[in-house]
Amino acid sequence: MGPGKADLLEAIAETGSISAAARQTGMSYRRAWLLMDAMNRSFEQPLVDTATGGKGGGGARITDFGKEVLRRNRSMESLAAETIESQAAEFLKLISKVS
Repeated sequence: MGPGKADLLEAIAETGSISAAARQTGMSYRRAWLLMDAMNRSFEQPLVDTATGGKGGGGARITDFGKEVLRRNRSMESLAAETIESQAAEFLKLISKVS
């Protein structure tokens, strides 16, 4: 799951709506729906539950499983960023010696 899907999942959790989450993340409703559907099909349980719109409203909510997937994904992103930052600093020291 890349950062775009994680951002979309986070936006769905915040807004309770796929269309609002799409606007918030700068993607089309169709793209947001396709990504959400792909996430739901890729994991052992759905990450997002949806309700059909209309008179009674509609909406989307992130499931408890989706919250756990998002939490773990963000944790891995953070760890990866820290590792890259650390390694980049060491790499830049080598480059400055060559210049």
